[in-house]
Amino acid sequence: MISDARAQTPRDAVLEALADAVVVRSGEHKTHPARIGIDGPDGSGKTTLRQELAEVLRGRGFDVIEASLDDFHRPRVVRYAMGRDSWEGYWAAAFDYETLTSDLLTPLGPRGTLRYRTKAHDLETDTPVEEGWLEADPHAILLIDGVLIQRREVISNLNCAIYLDVPFEETYQRLAVRNGFPADPEAPSNLRYTETQRHYQRTCTPVERAGIVVDNTDPGNPSIVKDNRS
Repeated sequence: MISDARAQTPRDAVLEALADAVVVRSGEHKTHPARIGIDGPDGSGKTTLRQELAEVLRGRGFDVIEASLDDFHRPRVVRYAMGRDSWEGYWAAAFDYETLTSDLLTPLGPRGTLRYRTKAHDLETDTPVEEGWLEADPHAILLIDGVLIQRREVISNLNCAIYLDVPFEETYQRLAVRNGFPADPEAPSNLRYTETQRHYQRTCTPVERAGIVVDNTDPGNPSIVKDNRS
């Protein structure tokens, strides 16, 4: 729970509400961990939300497994096979959904072995990771963040997705500060990602599909705009 040592902020309140929603969904799965995806475009705040939500849930006594789709990238030679600027190449080959499913999502699902790992590829060194396998508590909660996490290859293995809704104009401002990207979504070097997100929105309708939608345009004052429990 958020510490009582300081006044609760609007973000604290949203984190507590999200934790409530996750706990309810966790209670629906008695024999395996609840698998919660955190979706949104690059720069929407997925990893930060995952870390903060995990802290709140742990404060309530839950065992939380944290993971990121970034740790299931394919090797560069595969990712860029269609060219470094190709959004079609990014869509087709950026992530290893097969390994994500076989090594993390399926083991934590119904009739799964509970034996899992959270990382298969090191993005910085572009090398495979031979990480030791872990054993999950069936009452644990998995929080996994990643762009495109509601693709057909993944969504059937999630119990709920939280989508962070932030306009491109804002996300690219953040990416400019964080990664040195151009702040214009239409800059040639950004189109690989901008066009992928547009295709994702058209074909997967992630806002409509998500169980929970958070407007995270102002990270200090986010709001839950959809919770399909309500």
